[in-house]
Amino acid sequence: MGDVLVIGSLNADLVVRCARMPEPGETVFGSDVQRHPGGKGLNQAIAAARAGAAVAMCGSVGDDDSGAWLREQLRADGVDDAHICVAPGPSGTALIEVDDAGRNRIVVVSGANANLTPEQASAAVAAAPDDAVVLAGFEVPMATVTAGIVAAHGRGLTTIVNPAPAMPLPAELLAATDVLIPNEHEVLAITGTDSLDAAVSHLRSSGVSDVIVTLGEHGARWVNVDGDRVMPTFAVDAIDTVAAGDAFCGALAATLASGVDMDDAIRRALAAGALAVTSAGAVPSLPTGQQIDALLDDRGTKSA
Repeated sequence: MGDVLVIGSLNADLVVRCARMPEPGETVFGSDVQRHPGGKGLNQAIAAARAGAAVAMCGSVGDDDSGAWLREQLRADGVDDAHICVAPGPSGTALIEVDDAGRNRIVVVSGANANLTPEQASAAVAAAPDDAVVLAGFEVPMATVTAGIVAAHGRGLTTIVNPAPAMPLPAELLAATDVLIPNEHEVLAITGTDSLDAAVSHLRSSGVSDVIVTLGEHGARWVNVDGDRVMPTFAVDAIDTVAAGDAFCGALAATLASGVDMDDAIRRALAAGALAVTSAGAVPSLPTGQQIDALLDDRGTKSA
């Protein structure tokens, strides 16, 4: 596999399981509470590492116990944390509810993630290998993501943006993005449209080479200059959908970094996302490359 740089967030995830989500003003009893490492950036970095890439991460943690713990989690999966800065104050925290149907509801407190600067992202990109894939998400400041992706594009590196949580995207960022990976709700929110077709058309006309809209159990819609197709995913028993999108993004980045073409990279990413929903938690659910390839082989699909 090749090299991947992830620019993004690191959070301590507090996960509560409950039979159903409470209505506003209602109290329900939970059945379990656990702490897991998380944040979309950390999840994607570990997903890419487990999928086989050599991964470095650029992010920010607090000077609290959670910050040290989060860096330990990265190192345990072989992720280079040299570009993780330590800021005064608390690390990012996510409060996650998961119901018996596997659905989730998440509240994120940014903490130190808000302190990651454009200069730090640009420096991490400058230190990346010449053939690296750069993957970024939006739980850190937009100016930081834009600076990192523009710098990577300027170096001729492959750039991937996962626009979550959804927000309007600067034209400069879109023009520097090779691959954009929103889900079916995010793609409407970031474009201000009410039609998936219109949203994809807008993104392509803004300079994005490949738009991949993840569709949950329905797979992914992939649109580029060569066509528009929906690629099916793998039927599994879903337990917890937390980090399924991060598994997809990390595996896609890792597989593209290895030189595999986009078609097979998306299939491998779909397999990673499917496997992620079969286990609880964020990082604990992220599959290894062996698990991904075993699923592809088992279902008679070409392996990366």
